[in-house]
Amino acid sequence: MKVVSLYRFLDLKDPESFRDQLKTQCDEQGLLGTVLVATEGFNGSLSGDAASLQKVLDWIREYFGIAEELDGRWNDVDEPPFRRMRVKIKKEIVALGRPDILPHKGTGQHVGAARWNELIADPDVLVIDTRNHYEIEVGTFPGAIDPGNDSFREFPEFARELAEKSTDRPLAMFCTGGIRCEKATALMLELGFDDVYHLQGGILNYLTEVDDTENRWDGECFVFDTRVAVDRDLTEGGYVQCFACRRPLSAEDMASPDYQEGVSCSRCIGETDEDRAERLRERQKQVTRKS
Repeated sequence: MKVVSLYRFLDLKDPESFRDQLKTQCDEQGLLGTVLVATEGFNGSLSGDAASLQKVLDWIREYFGIAEELDGRWNDVDEPPFRRMRVKIKKEIVALGRPDILPHKGTGQHVGAARWNELIADPDVLVIDTRNHYEIEVGTFPGAIDPGNDSFREFPEFARELAEKSTDRPLAMFCTGGIRCEKATALMLELGFDDVYHLQGGILNYLTEVDDTENRWDGECFVFDTRVAVDRDLTEGGYVQCFACRRPLSAEDMASPDYQEGVSCSRCIGETDEDRAERLRERQKQVTRKS
C-alpha cells in the first residue's frame, strides 16, 4: 500500500469538469484520499497500490499536457490513512485568503535538503515555519520563527508586520509538503522581499532525502490524515488527535485529567459547551461498543 501526496499550481479553466473526471479515475482504480481543486490548480493525497496510483498520475499528466513526471511524495503504509475518496472544489487549493496570488507566475527559490541545511545555519537568514501553531508544537527546525497562526489565513498579517520592519533580510521558509510555502514566498515577494527561499517538497521530502547525521529536524511532523504525525523515518509517530478540536495530543496531553477520549482535551475543554460535550460522549460510547 502506498500514499502519494502532490500538488500543482497551474491555470485550470474548468475545475468542475476536472473534479468529476478525476473522481471517476480514482474510483475506477479503487483509490482513497482527498484532492482539492481550484482555478489555481490541484492539491491532495491518494492511497492505493502503486500501479493504480501511477495510472491516475499519468491520467493527470495527459489531461493537462504535462510533459515531465508529476512530483509527488511516495510513502509506504500498512493501511490506507483515508476512509473514502473525495474531490472537492475550493476557491484556493491552500487557503491563504489570497486567490489572486499565483505561485506559478512567481514564487521563491526552491532549495534542496543540502542547501536548506546551509541556509538555516546562517545567522543572517530568517527561518520561518509557515504552518499552524499546533503543527509546530509537534516538531520544527531549531531556531525557526512560529508566526502563531491557528490558520494559514492568518499568515498575511504576520507577513505584513514583518515587511513593515524590514525587507532586507533573506528568508528561508518551509511547511509540510511545500504547497503553503509556494504561496507564502509569493506573498513575501509581493511585499518587497527579494531574497526568498523555500524548502523543495517541504519537511516530508527533507526527511526522505537526508540521512540521520545531516538531519536537522527536531520532533515529529504533523500530517493531515489518520497517522496524525510521522517521525524522522516517516513512520507513524506517537501522537493521537483530539476528536473535538483536531489538535495533536502527546502522551502527556492524554494523561491530563481534562482529557476525555472522543470528547475533549486540555486545549479545548473550555471551548466545548455541555450540549456538544454530551453528544460527543454518546458518540464515543457507540464507538467503544463497536470496537
